[in-house]
Amino acid sequence: QVQLVESGGGLVQAGDSLRLSCAASGRTGSITTMGWFRQAPGKERDFVATVRWTSSSTDYATSVKGRFTISRDNAKNTVYLQMNSLKPEDTAVYYCAARTYYTSKYVPASFDFWGQGTQVTVSS
Repeated sequence: QVQLVESGGGLVQAGDSLRLSCAASGRTGSITTMGWFRQAPGKERDFVATVRWTSSSTDYATSVKGRFTISRDNAKNTVYLQMNSLKPEDTAVYYCAARTYYTSKYVPASFDFWGQGTQVTVSS
């Protein structure tokens, strides 16, 4: 099992920045990929970004490319999401996720483990 704990959410104004953190514990040696998803009220949980645990290869949703940066610190078993130039439409609960196998899929069902979520609210 892998446990994930997010932190760093909050209320900011449009154009501001935030950095989310996700600390992993448990069987972290089995992790292949970690990612961030977000879910706005009344909407589905959407892919934001992923990072491969060994290669640091990253992928981003089109809506955040160029504004968000995902990174990981293997020594701390932590993944980060640096969010710049935030927009009101970025408002959502942000979830950290991890999986223990390799796939090119970016849907929530392809991830085994989830954090509890952290709220990000961007005011206009």
